[in-house]
Amino acid sequence: QVQLVESGGGLVQAGGSLRLSCAASGRTSNNYSMGWFRQAPGKEREFVSTISSKGSYYADSVKGRFTISRDNAKNTVFLQMNSLKPEDTAVYYCAVAYALGYPTNPLNYKYWGQGTQVTVSS
Repeated sequence: QVQLVESGGGLVQAGGSLRLSCAASGRTSNNYSMGWFRQAPGKEREFVSTISSKGSYYADSVKGRFTISRDNAKNTVFLQMNSLKPEDTAVYYCAVAYALGYPTNPLNYKYWGQGTQVTVSS
């Protein structure tokens, strides 16, 4: 059983920055990916970024603005979000997948956090 604890969401003006954190506990394997997804009201869950021992990968919509990183000692993943836009407004979820090939499909992720709200005002 893996538990995920998220933090860092909030309200920010367009052009501002936020740093999301997600700590995972209870994982027994080191062969995993941690990912970020987001979901706006009335829309499907959207892939944002993922990271594993093989590297990181980003959706085109956030590439160049967002940076994913992780602290292996703390089993924590971060999402640094810069140059935020109103269209970035969504609930952001972190998740764990037992795959290393940059999974982007949410069906590949086994464990999910509760989500944290990010609101970007114009």
